[in-house]
Amino acid sequence: MIHFSKLVRQGLGLAKPLLKRAHTVQLDWDVRQKSRFETTDSSGRSVGVFLPRGTAIRGGDVLVGEDGSLLHILAAPQAVLRITFDAHHGTPFDLTRAAYHLGNRHVPIELQADHLKIEPDHVLADMLRAMHLQVAEVNESFEPENGAYGDHGGHQHGHGHDHEHSHAHDHGHDHVHGPHCHHDH
Repeated sequence: MIHFSKLVRQGLGLAKPLLKRAHTVQLDWDVRQKSRFETTDSSGRSVGVFLPRGTAIRGGDVLVGEDGSLLHILAAPQAVLRITFDAHHGTPFDLTRAAYHLGNRHVPIELQADHLKIEPDHVLADMLRAMHLQVAEVNESFEPENGAYGDHGGHQHGHGHDHEHSHAHDHGHDHVHGPHCHHDH
């Protein structure tokens, strides 16, 4: 097994010919958000990844092995909900509202100019449809925003830099956020 413990974000600074020769591995978000895991690369090599705790790997990142070999990480297509606004009943601002409500629930979310993506969740899908948004189940790569998804359920903070930290906060949401905030939990 070859151990990989160095991460080069998006392969920056690596020569293009080296990147073209690099072995690849397709990983979904559940694996890429882990800092330690085993997998098999495109050449059939057994690979062990050991990154600093809390490090999330993005599609396009490159890992450097103990033997100097490179491993190009590809974001594997996976089941996601693709959320778009309804041109007949809404506006693009509806996506902003949806992102706000999903963010209040600490849901990992991929933000794009014309759509949002979240992991499958029928309760959230129903909420979004009630907001007149279109929700489609698709099989696409998933690159959620770096940010505060909390440390529960195996989700680690992925800030794009390596350090360990902890936050003491409650996710109960029994408090009021302000005079204009309406919760629909």
